[in-house]
Amino acid sequence: RLKALYDEALDHDDVVGLSVATRPDCVDRSILELLSTYQRRYLVCIEFGLQSSHDKTLHRINRGHDVSCFEQSVHLANACGLNVCAHVILGLPGEDRHMMLQTARFLSGLPIQAIKIHLLYVIKRTPLADLYEKRNFHCLKRSEYVNLVVDFLEVLSSDIVIQRLTGDPVKSELLAPVWAMEKSKTLRLIQENLERRDTWQGRLYRRSTAGTCG
Repeated sequence: RLKALYDEALDHDDVVGLSVATRPDCVDRSILELLSTYQRRYLVCIEFGLQSSHDKTLHRINRGHDVSCFEQSVHLANACGLNVCAHVILGLPGEDRHMMLQTARFLSGLPIQAIKIHLLYVIKRTPLADLYEKRNFHCLKRSEYVNLVVDFLEVLSSDIVIQRLTGDPVKSELLAPVWAMEKSKTLRLIQENLERRDTWQGRLYRRSTAGTCG
């Protein structure tokens, strides 16, 4: 079934690659080996959602898998010669700056080639919306998020390609924060913060501490 879907997606002259975004607990060697067969003709990437390198956070947000599952899937994809992109979310309930930076260090110690950084925003009619409305959770202010992204980049290996610095909520679905709709402004503020602090991705990266998580 997957092969038929991938073949159909690639059966167009203008298509040059295949990017599959999935959960780390939804792949096995046979799936990854199938994806690897397309690399002779196409750019192929697999994207895994991690969100946090802390098991207690993954349990809190009901991810349904643990950090070791993600790590095993990354190594298996790497063994199959696939490019891996990891997704993380900044601002998850219960996480502080130290925990989020540990996630950056953890990812820096794995054979991944890219990362997508997301802002945690609240979508209407979700369990997170219930928490937010009961004031058991608050969203990051834009200034907090901008500083966190820059801090995150500083400890992240410079070998990792940054594919995203914030998310793209649908306006009709978004509950909070309202500033999440202003993506261009947020990206500009991140760039200005980097310049003002005279810093860059990997400036504080230490290979000896990479790959550790709390």
